[in-house]
Amino acid sequence: MVGEPVNLNEFQELAREALPKMYYDFYAGGAEDQYTLEENMEAFRRIMIQPRILVDVSRIDLSTNVLGYNISAPILIAPTALHKLAHPEGEVVTARAAAACKTIMALSFTSSCTLEEVASSCNAVRFFQIYVYKRRDLSALLVQRAERNGYKALVLTADSPRVGRKEADIKNKMILPKLKNTERFLSLEASSDNGSDLEAFTKETKDASFWWKDNGSNLAAFAKETKDASFCWKDIEWLSTITNMPILIKGLLTREDAIKAVKVGVAGIVVSNHGGRQLDYAPATITVLEEVVQAVGGRIPVFFDGGVRRGTDVFKALALGAQAVLIGRPVIYGLAAKGEYGVRQVIKMLKDELELTMALSGCPSVKDITRRHVRTERERLHSML
Repeated sequence: MVGEPVNLNEFQELAREALPKMYYDFYAGGAEDQYTLEENMEAFRRIMIQPRILVDVSRIDLSTNVLGYNISAPILIAPTALHKLAHPEGEVVTARAAAACKTIMALSFTSSCTLEEVASSCNAVRFFQIYVYKRRDLSALLVQRAERNGYKALVLTADSPRVGRKEADIKNKMILPKLKNTERFLSLEASSDNGSDLEAFTKETKDASFWWKDNGSNLAAFAKETKDASFCWKDIEWLSTITNMPILIKGLLTREDAIKAVKVGVAGIVVSNHGGRQLDYAPATITVLEEVVQAVGGRIPVFFDGGVRRGTDVFKALALGAQAVLIGRPVIYGLAAKGEYGVRQVIKMLKDELELTMALSGCPSVKDITRRHVRTERERLHSML
């Protein structure tokens, strides 16, 4: 592609050109037929914006607050895996871009830099994504490391008791490196109170090829052997006892689960279908966002990820009740194409597009974006009856 990219889709094309096919497919691909992956983006196109005219929009304020932290715009960086496959410095570069853009980065459990390396790289506000191991003390060690290193919240990913089937990875015979955040367990002193558990964990994860060579079964086998598929609502109480950090639960798609999330006392919800990488034919997240928002009833904040590629998408999610959106793949595409500058440009593009959308819609600030600024496909069809 010739020239500087002018939108996020062009960053995706640059990433396709820059990355080995195996790595591009790993980042870009979804589960099975990829229906949910594609629907995440298509569903936005069925929502219309209803602008208001003759509003003073000489000044536009994008700033907002997330869990008490002021950020420049309602756009956060979602937890995504293994950034070193896209850039040699990995998540350290992404964190620096987040700091420069005055936003929050959620570091993935499956990061290719340790949480300590990312914490020492810049002064960005950081959240940490967590899965729960069968051996709870190992999960507790990760949580304690995150808290000790200044991470401000936990993002509990709750939609992955098993790993979704991504056929491109199977065809490509995808091989990934060990996870840096768990590799550190292997170097803990033998005198640790958790010595026996650490020894068992070491035995489970010693062979890197067992961990990550996905020939159709090994990656799933790793998840089955190590992740706790029995973890359920009652166990969130245990998680809250081992940390002072607020807990966001990520992966909700229904009213029923939103009500349960409020009851167990989490600090917020991320409406997400894992970017279409887990259960195919799950609904597009934008189509269920309002249902979750209504169920929560303002008691805790609701965040959103899935399919955001334009500032208009951000606007639509905010109008349907999200406090902010998280972006995943676009960050990876910017990182692969142009490093830290690319990530900063991706966020800047979304901010610029959101600012323009707000101006043209008669919304001088984020709080001025309301439900009446959008019209869903269901509403449009109902009006035709």
